[in-house]
Amino acid sequence: MDQPARCQHISAIKELILPKDYVCEECIKTGSQWVHLRTCQTCGATLCCDASPQMHMTKHHHKTGHPVIISAEPGEKWIYCYTDDFFIDYQ
Repeated sequence: MDQPARCQHISAIKELILPKDYVCEECIKTGSQWVHLRTCQTCGATLCCDASPQMHMTKHHHKTGHPVIISAEPGEKWIYCYTDDFFIDYQ
């Protein structure tokens, strides 16, 4: 993916990691509910967003340092870098 130089983490991504399943991997383990899902572009984990009670993706970022996520929601095509607080739509 060719992205603006404003975020080297997003610029470094050559191929997106798409979600395997439409579930939050951590919410399933604990019986929690989620609102929207995000997929980590470092390890492929699909976890819930900050509007969800458990905010698993942000917790994942803080624990692992993995910087970039994409929306796992059907029809949404955006990518976000936690480290640089940078958001961009993609095709």
